[in-house]
Amino acid sequence: MLTYSYLCQRLRFMDTKEIHISDYSYELADERIAKFPMAERDHSKLLIYNKGKVGEDIFYHLPHYLPSDALMVFNNTKVIQARLHFRKESGALIEVFLLEPSEPADYELMFQTHGRCSWLCLVGNLKKWKEGALCRMLEVGGKSIELKATRRGEVGTSQLVDFEWDGDVPFSDIIDAIGELPIPPYLNRETQESDKTTYQTVYSKIKGSVAAPTAGLHFTERVLADIDAHGIEREELTLHVGAGTFRPVKSETIGEHPMHTEYIAVRRHTIERLIAHEGKAIAVGTTSVRTLESLYYMGLKVMANPNLTEEQLHVNQWEPYESLKIRVESLAVKEVLQALLDWMDRHELTTLHSSTQIIIAPGYEYHIVKMLVTNFHQPQSTLLLLVSAFVKGDWRCIYDYALSHDFRFLSYGDSSLLIP
Repeated sequence: MLTYSYLCQRLRFMDTKEIHISDYSYELADERIAKFPMAERDHSKLLIYNKGKVGEDIFYHLPHYLPSDALMVFNNTKVIQARLHFRKESGALIEVFLLEPSEPADYELMFQTHGRCSWLCLVGNLKKWKEGALCRMLEVGGKSIELKATRRGEVGTSQLVDFEWDGDVPFSDIIDAIGELPIPPYLNRETQESDKTTYQTVYSKIKGSVAAPTAGLHFTERVLADIDAHGIEREELTLHVGAGTFRPVKSETIGEHPMHTEYIAVRRHTIERLIAHEGKAIAVGTTSVRTLESLYYMGLKVMANPNLTEEQLHVNQWEPYESLKIRVESLAVKEVLQALLDWMDRHELTTLHSSTQIIIAPGYEYHIVKMLVTNFHQPQSTLLLLVSAFVKGDWRCIYDYALSHDFRFLSYGDSSLLIP
């Protein structure tokens, strides 16, 4: 078994890109994967990792372990019913999986669009859809509507698909009427009606994800009220979770793994509250982690070049490791965030819209996230790398405890509070 000190020694002599994903593996039997959630969300088990010590409790006691003057940040994205099924006249069933809006590219505008739009999609049974439009009749608000899907061409590993429909209804109503909620593939079961509720956080608001930010699935209104009662401030941001979150690391080293792009939206008020809390936050879920840590690098970017656009604030996969070499030990995190806030003010932005490809792995230095609420992740995944980086390599201690104490794993599984 590899120890953290051994990994540290390796990291002194090699770049983070050379980390072997095989060093981040553990045996996960299928029966340890929770196929359904607990009957009551907040009754899941809670593992507490506090500076090397491991214990457990029930999730609804979470607020008792949090400092009363803290800022807790949640991802308010909402999972869309992204699986659309069409049947050709030949009888072949074609699945069109919505990945990312293309025309219009803005998520909010997309769901308000009438008559026509385009998406980057994954297509199941693609060989049966060589040409022509796929058609499907549906009913929205008592009106009969015809939806057509036409494949325009390949874009990377995706297909660009045009959708057209008659009737004065937005695209959000179309997918609500015929779409299927995409539950994770490792559940090995069909989506059920109950998933429409249980696979959404109670605070989900902004449509756009094809996978839930599952650390948030344990929260109930009762737990949120208890967080408030403990004097803990709550803020929300948005990161739309893409299908890439399930993409396994197939390369031997992580430097060869392409990290997917995720789209984020952060309100000015949220950045103000981060600054008020000295740039420190408790993150709910790895999606909140990636958003918060990306804000730091966006702040560095505008300090180096105040004339950047929102699009140019995109954080590339390896940027935290190999660019912006002005290592800012002399700058407090709140100063970097203040630079980002000032940049937003100059551009008269109340919400920052950008994107990130950040990969967080051992060798990464956390800047904003000081505590983390998260589920238990798949072996050899980028999420496990993120956790390992957060607990300074002590992930095996956490996972060995969870495996030996009957914790449930993955999306519908139990939770953990990590305090490095």
